[in-house]
Amino acid sequence: MNDLLRLLRLFKPYWQWMALGIFLAFITLLANVGLMAVSGWFITAMAMAGVAGVTMNYFTPSALIRLAAIVRTAGRYGERLVTHEATFRILAELRVWFYQHIEPLAPAVLENYRSGDVLSRIRADIDTLNNMYLRLLVPVAVAVLATLVFVVALLFYHPLLALVELDLLLVAGGLIPWLMNRWGHDTGKQMVETSAQLRAALVNDLQGMGELLVYGAADAHAAHIRHLSRALAGQQQTLSRLNGVAQGALGLCANLAMWAMLLSAIPLVADKTIAPPDLTMLALFALASFEAVLPLPLAFQSLGETLAAARRIFGLADELPAVVEPANPEAVPQRLDFSLRNLGFRYHAEATSALQHLTLDFPQGHKLAVVGATGAGKSTLTSLLLRFRDPTEGELLLAGVPLARYSGEALRERIAVVPQQTHLFNATLRDNLLLAKRDATEAELDAVCRTALIHDFISQQPQGYATWVGETGVRLSGGQAKRVVIARALLKPASLLILDEPTEGLDAEAAAQVMANILAHVESTGQSLLLITHRRHGLEAMDNVFTL
Repeated sequence: MNDLLRLLRLFKPYWQWMALGIFLAFITLLANVGLMAVSGWFITAMAMAGVAGVTMNYFTPSALIRLAAIVRTAGRYGERLVTHEATFRILAELRVWFYQHIEPLAPAVLENYRSGDVLSRIRADIDTLNNMYLRLLVPVAVAVLATLVFVVALLFYHPLLALVELDLLLVAGGLIPWLMNRWGHDTGKQMVETSAQLRAALVNDLQGMGELLVYGAADAHAAHIRHLSRALAGQQQTLSRLNGVAQGALGLCANLAMWAMLLSAIPLVADKTIAPPDLTMLALFALASFEAVLPLPLAFQSLGETLAAARRIFGLADELPAVVEPANPEAVPQRLDFSLRNLGFRYHAEATSALQHLTLDFPQGHKLAVVGATGAGKSTLTSLLLRFRDPTEGELLLAGVPLARYSGEALRERIAVVPQQTHLFNATLRDNLLLAKRDATEAELDAVCRTALIHDFISQQPQGYATWVGETGVRLSGGQAKRVVIARALLKPASLLILDEPTEGLDAEAAAQVMANILAHVESTGQSLLLITHRRHGLEAMDNVFTL
């Protein structure tokens, strides 16, 4: 229930769109039921008038029938338009809200989740929440309003007719949906979890297909995906069977209501309490009125799926970030003079130290190389400098002030990073480069691309900087993608440039030339340079080499 209320609070900015959609759905339903009831009355009354040889006013009922038909058609179109507009706005708002909550969790907390699982929460789980408005809020609101209107309308004819209608509507709109929710809740929840596992497995297997093939594990992973697919199909079949049972039960209730209305109204016609044409009208009215409760079993059946998706979203959004931002952060100084004093860090309280007793000075304009084997803590040091994590021991100072007193976002605006793994978006080369500086000129792009030795390749492409790189840069070689990322880092107006294995994937000649160009670039700009590498050769130009 808490998850449901929390969702409704997130929907609040769009309550006017939601209310308009509910109103249009309600008006459309009334028009449809009215069309059926008035048509039945009109046909019966005309037939009786013909048999009796009397005249009657057929202009008014025919006008009502035309009006109901027009309102039904226009209302249905308007309802679809408004409810889907509201849904898309809500989903967009939810995605923005979710991103704002998980962005501070990167990378420290999100490293505990599989990338496919995070993607599933952002896309599929949020998409599932459209059930909340379209399949739950709208049908329930319309059903409640329509039931009240239908029962009150029948009270004008006879309380017995209203009681018959109310009883069967409560069975169809209350008991059957409750049973569907009870029987389908666990299956819907399991379906969300299975879908998430399947998407995560597919994403991770595609990303790691090379490794799976090398180690001969592709068949085992394919069997795992087949198992998840069969489980998901079985869960979907279970819900489909429940939906079939529910629709059959609703049809039975609708027909029972029609016959019960006939049996209850016939004596009233006999004693002239109601007119004979009203008998047909009441029977068709009872039958058509069950359109109000037809969506409810599916709505409550999908409630478990919806709430499970909401719990997955809130579960990640409620995670606490690894770093707490200061309430009143210090202004980041122009010079990034770092000092490390007996610095230590461990990822968990029971884990061994990734860094310990690290003491060094790294002033602005300094070129520092940190050398060490894999697992020595080189990338951990980068995370601490970027304030993705806080030290567990010692001090990390910037201009003599603890780094924890600065805003991580403001600090990272002054630092450019070339990570060990390249990150390129499925966009053009220009778009990927402009992430570092949105207003960069063509001359600036050319300059950094020449420094990174990627300009000649770009110039040879028919579309130049408008060339698409593909998902994760798949249309580029590993070396080309690395040099694009280097050019992007050089384009950023930063005080500190961090290079984590920048020449990995480059041949020896290209690697030497790129590093020489980068050193010339930082000399001319006055940037600090932190080079993280496992290689000890080619470090003669560095001011200091620190070994972990």
